[in-house]
Amino acid sequence: MGTKVLVTGASGFLGRIITDVLTQEGQSIVGLDILGQELNIDITKSFSLNPDLDLDIVVHAAGKAHSVPRNEAQKKEFYDVNFEGTKNLCLALERLAVMPKSFLFISTVAVYGLDSGEMIPEDHPLNGKTPYAKSKILAEQWLKDWAERNHVVLGVLRLPLIAGPNPPGNLGAMIRGIRTGRYLSIGKADARKSVVWQYDIPHVMPALANIGGTYNLTDGYNPSFAELEAAMATTLKRKLPMKIPLFIAKILGLAGDLLGDFSPINTDKINKITSTLTFDDVKARTSLGWKPSSVLERLTKTL
Repeated sequence: MGTKVLVTGASGFLGRIITDVLTQEGQSIVGLDILGQELNIDITKSFSLNPDLDLDIVVHAAGKAHSVPRNEAQKKEFYDVNFEGTKNLCLALERLAVMPKSFLFISTVAVYGLDSGEMIPEDHPLNGKTPYAKSKILAEQWLKDWAERNHVVLGVLRLPLIAGPNPPGNLGAMIRGIRTGRYLSIGKADARKSVVWQYDIPHVMPALANIGGTYNLTDGYNPSFAELEAAMATTLKRKLPMKIPLFIAKILGLAGDLLGDFSPINTDKINKITSTLTFDDVKARTSLGWKPSSVLERLTKTL
């Protein structure tokens, strides 16, 4: 029998991929999710697991992301899921007859709190200010103490944009926009972003479970927006998106600032789209044997 792995958020976007890939690699998977069929559990509340549940690895992929909170209640949801949910999970694990050997946490490059920069390493200060980033920072810090106290190997993956056939977040919006002809390219579109292919992520987990540590994952190339747009348009058999000058985009951003929540775009979003932000994954390559796919090549074959 393969390694026994508990995957939280098993019915979510990344959780399903982790479950599928690890199952194909011969691991025995137990899925935990608020919508799950195996362990239907809401991690924002205290819960217990069968004390006889025998686990080698926990992959904590459950989390709240890809939304902008518009009020205090929505901000609190990030902390309830990403921080308090992590604590509730760990406290449930403590009540098992035998603790798992390893705990792998899916985090984010948002913890660095940067809108621009090149080849940011894992030891960069964690300056994230959004509820999403701050809740992940708190979870990372709490997990470090918890793992040391309970002699559990802790692995943390800080992920950038996740690319694939149906990705969440900004890349998913770009694919939908190009498919429907409602996407506009800004200026030279030469800002580069770190991305990672969704199906590559689980392959690094067995090595991570053995040695632990914190790692950025990227495809190593960090494509520009222009390259991503061209790859998506070619694969989807659509025309290249219409371009608008940068100064017009900035005017639209200022207008969005005035409209507030009623506008899908603002100055902050324009600045992020037009700024290079890349992360260094040399640590994962040297320590974990990380050998990622080219996102541009994968996109041309799978969209």
